[in-house]
Amino acid sequence: MVDKNKPQQDKSQEKRGGWLSRFAPGVRKIVSRRDTPDNLWVKDPDSGEMLYRSDLENALWVTPSGRHMRIDAPTRLRFTFDDGQYEAIDTPDVPEDPLKFSDGKPYKDRLNAARKAAGRKDTMAIGFGRIGGEAEGADAVVIVQDFTFMGGSLGMAAGEAFIAAARAAVARNVPLVCFTAAGGARMQEGALSLMQMARTTLAIQELKAAQLPFVVVLTDPTTGGVTASYAMLGDVHLAEPGALIGFAGPRVIEATIREKLPPGFQRAEYLQEKGMVDKVVARDALPETLGQILSMLMGGKRRAA
Repeated sequence: MVDKNKPQQDKSQEKRGGWLSRFAPGVRKIVSRRDTPDNLWVKDPDSGEMLYRSDLENALWVTPSGRHMRIDAPTRLRFTFDDGQYEAIDTPDVPEDPLKFSDGKPYKDRLNAARKAAGRKDTMAIGFGRIGGEAEGADAVVIVQDFTFMGGSLGMAAGEAFIAAARAAVARNVPLVCFTAAGGARMQEGALSLMQMARTTLAIQELKAAQLPFVVVLTDPTTGGVTASYAMLGDVHLAEPGALIGFAGPRVIEATIREKLPPGFQRAEYLQEKGMVDKVVARDALPETLGQILSMLMGGKRRAA
């Protein structure tokens, strides 16, 4: 039996398809609207303004309002070394999940997810190269703590990486620069995480025994056990504008003392006024400033020798 309505349905479908569907199959795919990348725009956390990602990258991830946004370790290393050129230094392997810890999700699963997102083993990345130019700068080993990897938490891998960076600096007879960013110790590793505070302190003593400078750049945020160890043991302490620096966070302190904290408490500028930070330096000026400081400190070492 012939369906009398079928030609009418075909004509209706053809009409809905438009003239392109009659013209050439597949043409609509060619002229269809392109997909817009999800990360094309970035929201300014202060003003709410939408910023074009490429403009933000060219500004070293500093917003027009002056907010120094968090950046990952590879980006930090490129910004720091001359022409973005450096020699990557491998971080040591450590036992994974020694406590078989689970906080609702196995620690191994959290590690694997963080590694997949960051594209590396853990929070620390190490590089060696020139900072501040050939004439005014100095060679240095730089270790960067990346907040995007599990909040930059200090665990066995981070501790071993710091020790490896310090020993690489001693072996090359160059200064060590550490960019800190952490929410504290990694709870999934328990006391093994807390032990890294003492171990990194001993690594700094190896630098001092070799008379090599240790310079710390405090970035947002630097808190917890990191602040209570190597972050505050530098010969010179620099900080990026607006960086939160402290042991416990402001909300915890306010809840403990039941008082309102003063404006800007624990921010880089406030700590510079109180003498805990030597200088607050904008991100675009950091390589030059670091180069000058390292050159001066290493010049003193050479004269003493």
